[in-house]
Amino acid sequence: MREGARLHLDYSAQSLWSIDRMIEGIRREGAPLAAVQEVLRGFGAYAGEVMARQTGAEWWATGGDHWIRTPDGRLWDPIDEARRCYAGHGSLRLLCRDATTAEPRH
Repeated sequence: MREGARLHLDYSAQSLWSIDRMIEGIRREGAPLAAVQEVLRGFGAYAGEVMARQTGAEWWATGGDHWIRTPDGRLWDPIDEARRCYAGHGSLRLLCRDATTAEPRH
């Protein structure tokens, strides 16, 4: 996907702007969710790796689901967020921003 779309993916938080725009473009084309499910999973996994590198987080997996656990104990689901982006209700860029700046809830 990266080479075909000519995306500059360098694991920076700024690169998630490009991912959000790419997902929006796919959504505008009207592709059915089932047809883009694996692409969205890949975008979410990339966003999760960006979050892990930015925060020192670790990947957590159970029952086929994957999350990012930040050092403060919070769990984030970038793969589901990619699906939310496709539905027009999410942003991988904002999810990363929240993971790197939000204070943990007590």
